[in-house]
Amino acid sequence: MPFPFCSPLAGEPALDTSFPPGRRSRKWAWALAVVGCLAVNAKVLAQESVTWYINLDVIDGTGAPLREDMALRVEAGRMTDLLPMAEWVPPVDPGIEVYDAEGRYAIPGLVDTHVHLATVPEQDDAAAALRRQLYGGITAARDMAGDVRVLAGIARDTRLDRMTGPDVYYSALMAGESFFQDPRPASSARGAVAGQVPWMQTIDAETDMPLAVAMARGTWATGIKVYANLPAERVAAITAEAHRQGISVWAHSTVFPASPAEVVDAGVDVISHVCRLVFETTAAVPETYHHDSIPDYAGTDPADPRILAVFDAMREQGTVLDATLGLYGRIEARYRDNQADAAKPFDGCPPRFAAALVAQAVSHGVTVSTGSDFVNPPEDEWPALHDELRALAGEAGMTPLALIQAATQVGARVLGIDGVTGTLEPGKRADFVLLGKNPLDDITHIDSIEMTVKHGRRYPRSEYLELDQEQP
Repeated sequence: MPFPFCSPLAGEPALDTSFPPGRRSRKWAWALAVVGCLAVNAKVLAQESVTWYINLDVIDGTGAPLREDMALRVEAGRMTDLLPMAEWVPPVDPGIEVYDAEGRYAIPGLVDTHVHLATVPEQDDAAAALRRQLYGGITAARDMAGDVRVLAGIARDTRLDRMTGPDVYYSALMAGESFFQDPRPASSARGAVAGQVPWMQTIDAETDMPLAVAMARGTWATGIKVYANLPAERVAAITAEAHRQGISVWAHSTVFPASPAEVVDAGVDVISHVCRLVFETTAAVPETYHHDSIPDYAGTDPADPRILAVFDAMREQGTVLDATLGLYGRIEARYRDNQADAAKPFDGCPPRFAAALVAQAVSHGVTVSTGSDFVNPPEDEWPALHDELRALAGEAGMTPLALIQAATQVGARVLGIDGVTGTLEPGKRADFVLLGKNPLDDITHIDSIEMTVKHGRRYPRSEYLELDQEQP
């Protein structure tokens, strides 16, 4: 059955009114429909094929140790079997492809739990970043606030494989009224008023909370981001209503004036930015996100009992820490590169202090996800998530096995998609990465990616490099 999936070949398409009237417009509409249909059919047929990936060494993302010499069956974009090579029987059906991985290492597709694709809503920039992410092993990403009018299209197109990139999920933002003087939400609400649109809402004592949450859900957001300038009782009210309506809550670790302990006690699902936990130890928490208060990082013990109590509460409640550790090194490096400030001491969060906080979180049983919150320069061949993994390993001391679980199973859990992806298990979507070197020996071997498979479709790393060379 050559064209079972696409209707234009079954009859003449309706007149495309974007062309001038007449027979020519009908013929062009017909030709474009056929070309588009052929592309769709090719993609669907590829996803419905059956492939055995054999001679794999599998790290399944659950935290279990490596399994050598495995065979993985993929059909219609899903993993349908995973078994030792000793039990594998070569297929007799010539229509079943056998892909010999020759001892390469398979891990689940990576998840970046903190990206910003549409703060400035220019889709061409997002497309380039997404392409680099996918060919860098990332099969899902969480956008942490931007212009939903752009993000909704990106999310649709990446999830339908109409756009080359990881599956995108995004947030709707809530904050106090004073926060919306920030130029970033203004950019993300261009043409409207930030704080008065469904994806960026002002929350105050008069807010109809069920309506506000319903409006956020109506943007097709996966989670509500609680950003800043909200007292503890308002963070708790947002969280309770969001959970009642079945949507996750993702918050900054300090919401100002709500402290880290108050944010965690509110029951949020994820907190971002480990350094802001320092405000649990200060005499007072600033009232607003934009403040002049500089914490005494050097004089703060990462093992301060007040911080450890927050970690204990996070462990008990299952709150995930989106640490964004690599971001702090980037901020300090940018400061050092500024010649005008070179002689001044860096007054931001020291990367060593941030790493020590992550190490304490891990030792207290807190679940950590891998979010980058920065974008590498266009000339860098790898996405920022690779730098985050290196920082979590080299500075915070997380083991490669724990890091792979954090970047796969935990990331999928943050997005609420761990039932369909995030681990290498039969029944789950075929989202995985083939590496030439063992990442358990050194997490930097994540750069030995030879292929990303998303929804069962292969994206060879060599293809990315070849396409890059063709760019003007």
